[in-house]
Amino acid sequence: MPVNTSETAREIWFLTGSQGLYGPGTLQQVAEQSQVVAKRLADAELPAQIVWKPVLLDAGAIHRLLLQANSTPECVGVIAWMHTFSPAKMWIAGLDALRKPLLHLHTQANVALPWSTIDMDFMNLNQAAHGDREFGYIQSRLQVPRKTVAGHVESPSVQERVGHWARAAIGVAELRSLKVARFGDNMRDVAVTEGDKVEAQLRFGVSVNTYSVNDLVTVVDEVTDAEISTLVEEYADTYAVAPELLPDGARHESLRYGARIELGLRSFLTAGGFGAFTSNFEDLGGLRQLPGLAVQRLMADGYGFGGEGDWKTSMVLRGSKAMAEGLPGGTSFMEDYTYHLVPGEEKILGAHMLEVCPSLTSTRPALEIHPLSIGDREDPVRLRFTADAAAGIVVGLADLGSRFRLTANVVQVVEPDEDLPRLPVACAVWKPEPSLATAAESWLVAGAPHHTVLTTALDREVYEDFADMLSVELAVIDSSTTVRGFQRELQWTNAYHHLTGLKG
Repeated sequence: MPVNTSETAREIWFLTGSQGLYGPGTLQQVAEQSQVVAKRLADAELPAQIVWKPVLLDAGAIHRLLLQANSTPECVGVIAWMHTFSPAKMWIAGLDALRKPLLHLHTQANVALPWSTIDMDFMNLNQAAHGDREFGYIQSRLQVPRKTVAGHVESPSVQERVGHWARAAIGVAELRSLKVARFGDNMRDVAVTEGDKVEAQLRFGVSVNTYSVNDLVTVVDEVTDAEISTLVEEYADTYAVAPELLPDGARHESLRYGARIELGLRSFLTAGGFGAFTSNFEDLGGLRQLPGLAVQRLMADGYGFGGEGDWKTSMVLRGSKAMAEGLPGGTSFMEDYTYHLVPGEEKILGAHMLEVCPSLTSTRPALEIHPLSIGDREDPVRLRFTADAAAGIVVGLADLGSRFRLTANVVQVVEPDEDLPRLPVACAVWKPEPSLATAAESWLVAGAPHHTVLTTALDREVYEDFADMLSVELAVIDSSTTVRGFQRELQWTNAYHHLTGLKG
């Protein structure tokens, strides 16, 4: 069963602020016009259902509704708009209690002013320019995390920005209930894959726990031959299977064992309600192969994954998968592996031992078997392909001790300069912005990890909103980055967190 939750009910509540001062006639118009604005957002095909709520007129109603939003699992966030003037002291208790992401939509019902007919009735009704400033003040006074979007609701740029926020809210909601299964511990002596799992649960809501690899092996061994045969037929229909892996091939049994791992691993994750997992080639227990094909296919179904016990990357990947649902492009576990340093043509070749998600390619992957020099097990089966050319972003999460830092690099995924006939794993090639040297130096200065998430489905604004909602530091490397400027930003951020005591 895929972990994707696109069929799960997701709601964004649309809240409109006003007050009883205006009288029933004006308030009826406020309600009607706010429903129209909400419908225009709903028609924009956002990744969650827009749910209009009755106009809010007093502190008690505001507080009750925002508490209800907190306790409603389907609600991933709220959008607030002050159609008229809504005295902000009414919002203090509600905003102070709110735990769901908030977007302040600064809009109005009409696009153009009816210059020749404007009277005070029109002015009293259409004063979001006035009311939203009062609302903006109280949000700042309370230091409420939020995104502010200004413009008419029918504007494509407004709808796009609201859509980015909605996707980030979905990612945050996913992390709040995410369970990560670690099969074994981290790779020995590696620093960056370590981290504070208790702080991660406080900050993100993610529950990370370790399970013996042989607990998984027990489930793998229980898979039936009939189940394996059915899955192997699916492989043949989906991939370009190497001749030696076909039913009459010399290595067919290796493919069947790869299918056994997938079925057992999928069963374990489904039974435990896990949305992400890790493996470690140093701790394979009774597994005969390092899981390759199984991990790739589970990632394609939306699961988060981290190699060598990297639970932080597995949770970022699952959150990214949730945010990217329904969008073109792919999202995968990744690692910067080696460089092409020809002047003017600098590129990064990204790969891993086996585990790159096939969502990155629109071509038919090859299903092959090759030796693996680490792990001390049988040759594993894996999918082999090259990622499609597309705009993308690479993100990585590190635990700095006092806080988590999410680092992002805007990239352009490109075709390799030549074919890679002897590279036995899936890969991606990209040009980082603003250049390889500046991007690499900035990444290193940030202390960002070598395991990352590469996505060609999401852009930087989604991750900016995601980080803001989680109160996590985000360091972005893009076309305007200089190493000196980036270092200064990190210094300012360090000072800010030191002075405020914030851990995010």
